[in-house]
Amino acid sequence: MVEEPRIPFDFEVLYEDERIVVVDKPHFLATTPRGMWYRETALIRLRERYGEPDITPAHRLDRLTAGVVVFVRRPEFRGAYQMLFQNHVAVKTYECLAPCAPAARPRFGTVERLEPPRVFPLLRRSRIVKRRGILQAYEEPGEVNAESVIELGAVGANGIGSFDGGRGGCADGRGAGRDERSGCGGVRSGGRGPGVRAYTLRPRTGKTHQLRVHMASLGLPIVGDDFYPVLREPRPYDDFSEPLELVARTLEFTDPVTGEPRRFVSRVPLGGR
Repeated sequence: MVEEPRIPFDFEVLYEDERIVVVDKPHFLATTPRGMWYRETALIRLRERYGEPDITPAHRLDRLTAGVVVFVRRPEFRGAYQMLFQNHVAVKTYECLAPCAPAARPRFGTVERLEPPRVFPLLRRSRIVKRRGILQAYEEPGEVNAESVIELGAVGANGIGSFDGGRGGCADGRGAGRDERSGCGGVRSGGRGPGVRAYTLRPRTGKTHQLRVHMASLGLPIVGDDFYPVLREPRPYDDFSEPLELVARTLEFTDPVTGEPRRFVSRVPLGGR
C-alpha cells in the first residue's frame, strides 16, 4: 500500500457554532476524500479534530484552490445549508493572479463590457462541459450554462486581495504607462516575461473549473494552473512550490436557520505565503 503523502498546510477555523464550522482551506488540501487523498483532506482532519463523524461539507473547493469552505455539524441541518450552494443563493467572490495583458477574444461564448468603453469589468458567458474521465473541462457551442464577472483586483490596506511580490506586482490601474485595454498601469514583470496582476472574479454559476476555463479563454490563465489552457505534466505530490493562485476570498449568505447575515473572508494571501 502506498502511504498517503502528508500535506504540510492546515486550515484556520474562521467561525463555528452548534450547526456549522467555517474554515479557511489552504492550497493543496482537498476538501473531501477522493482518489489517493483520505486523511489528508479538510473533512477528515475536521472530523478528527472535533471528534464528530457527522461533519459534512455544504459545498466544495478544488484541492488546488484555497479559501472559505462551510461544513455542517449535524445531519438535520445539512439540507438547509447545502441548498444555499445548490441554488446559488450564497454569494462567492474569488481573487486570482493572472497575466497583465489585453483580454483576447474567446473561441466560444460572449464577452460583454459592463462599463464601456473600459474592458473591465466584463461579463464572460459560455457553455462549459466536464466529461467523466477527462481532467479538463472545456467550452463548446450551445446554450450558455456558465457566467462569470471579471474585474481588476483592488489593493487592500491589509494586503489581502493584493499582490506585491518580486514575480510581478499588483497594480490598481494607477500610475504612468497605464494600458487602458488591460488595466496594467505600473505592473512590473521583474524580467520574467509579462507581468501579473490581481483580478476579482464573481461566478454567477457553479460549473466545474468555471473560473479557470473562463480566464484561460480570455488569454489570461491563472498563475500556477496546470490544466488550462493546456494540460501540463503532473507534478510530484510533494511539490508545493507553485500553488494555483486562486482564492475563494469572500462568502456571504443569510443563515437559513437563524436568518442572520453571514460574511466570511479568507486570509490566504496571493503570491506566496
